[in-house]
Parts: sequence; C-alpha cells; structure tokens
Amino acid sequence: MKKVVLLVISFLLLLSFGCATQEYVKQQIDPLIERISKLEARVAAIESRISGLEGKVAGVDEAKKEAREAKALAQEAMKTALDCGDRAEAAAKRAEAAADRAEDAAKKCAKAFELQQKK
Repeated sequence: MKKVVLLVISFLLLLSFGCATQEYVKQQIDPLIERISKLEARVAAIESRISGLEGKVAGVDEAKKEAREAKALAQEAMKTALDCGDRAEAAAKRAEAAADRAEDAAKKCAKAFELQQKK
C-alpha cells in the first residue's frame, strides 16, 4: 500500500508542477503578441516608406535621363550657333569687301563723269 500511495503522490506532484495552465501560457504569450504586432506595424510603415523612396528614385533616374538629353541638345545647339556665327562673320566680311568695291567703283564713275563734263 505504501508503494501505491507513494506512486499516487509522486504522480500528483508531477502533474501539478509539470503542466502549464492556459492562464499561465496566456500571460507569457500576450506580451510577445503585443511586441510582434508593434514590429509588424513598424515593418509595414518601413515598407511603405521604401516604396515611396523607390518611386522617387525612379523619378530621379528619369530626370537624369532627361537632363542628359537636354544637355546633348544644348551642346548641339551651341555647335550650330557657333557655326552660324562663323558663317555670319564670313558673310559680313564679304559684304564689307563688296561695299569697298562698290565705293571704288563709285569713285571711278565719279571721276569718269567729271572728266566727261570737262570735255
């Protein structure tokens, strides 16, 4: 009988200390659930910020591309403007030369007219 009582008492002690109650488990898990919920909220906020930044990066990349294209167009326009300036300068020199020749011709005509008037 001693063995049976000892066995029952040891079995009861084992069950009383070895098993966790639902309330105990809930007390232990509730703080973890709260922390996990807060972390999930922070992760969601960070993911939304990252998405926004990715959109801005795409916009910056597009702006860089447009800026490179604009720079290329500006350089081409500058080359064209310099070329036009050179051509205009050459045309001005030709016009001056033509004006000088016209003045010389006018002087010759005036001299010829004077000589003809004297006769």
